[in-house]
Amino acid sequence: MAKDYYAALGQEKTASADQIKKAYRKLAMKFHPDKNPGDKKAEERFKEITEAYAVLSDPEKKKQYDQFGDTAFHQRFSQEDIFRNADLGDIFREFGFAGGGGDDIFSHIFGGAAAGGRRQPRPVKGQDYLMRLTIPFRQAILGGERRVDLDRNGQKEQLQVRIPAGVEPGQKLRISGKGGASSSGGPTGDLILEIRITRDSRFQREGKDLYTTVSIPFSGACLGTSVAVETLEETKRIKVKPGTQNGGKIRLKGFGVPGRAGQHAGDLYVVVEVDVPDELSDEQKELLEKLRDLDL
Repeated sequence: MAKDYYAALGQEKTASADQIKKAYRKLAMKFHPDKNPGDKKAEERFKEITEAYAVLSDPEKKKQYDQFGDTAFHQRFSQEDIFRNADLGDIFREFGFAGGGGDDIFSHIFGGAAAGGRRQPRPVKGQDYLMRLTIPFRQAILGGERRVDLDRNGQKEQLQVRIPAGVEPGQKLRISGKGGASSSGGPTGDLILEIRITRDSRFQREGKDLYTTVSIPFSGACLGTSVAVETLEETKRIKVKPGTQNGGKIRLKGFGVPGRAGQHAGDLYVVVEVDVPDELSDEQKELLEKLRDLDL
């Protein structure tokens, strides 16, 4: 579940370092385990505000949290990373709690992540890069290869990226090891590709299903007809039943978005539009007038 560190401390994103520290002091006094022995809810609240303060009191961690948001931040920082170099013990020693509120408290509550993290620093992963990648509609549906031009650490690279069939707008693809270098000897960050998809003149997508439109003459709607329909990979001729209404749909099962991981494919729905001509020949007009006389 996503966390909001500012909300945990009752602060806005624009809060200053002093405001964040004062808010944490006040809440820590209220929820500290020494003041709430055996109270699990208070202990959980203390964990929450302490984690929030450990991030927001560190300029670099706060910058990354503000820039990338909670989910991406926690993909890069473990709990040990979050508490590394956090100056928390000094605050609790000022309160006069048992044990100073330092490593012994954090070892008990966080399983040593806060205290042990300070004693045993470990390299931090490099920064993840976020890039928006626009792909054609049909490639998003069918999948394929796409070239990505990347400027990484001052060096230009070309990557061939596999686009999975059925990728959706806004979906993110992770390319391991193609992000920023770590400044502390840790693993290289990743490249995150956020997918954008161009519109298609013929198809529209709703989930796993596709929609396309065909026009038929009025006589075909009344008497039935056949019409050529373009699918993603071939052209099929389908029958239109007599009495088909304008806006009626014909389902082509399995001709939508391909299924993934054993799932079934979506369907293609052919939306029928009855074509009403702008102009009529004299013969056509005469015949239609006769049909009108017959209440058609």
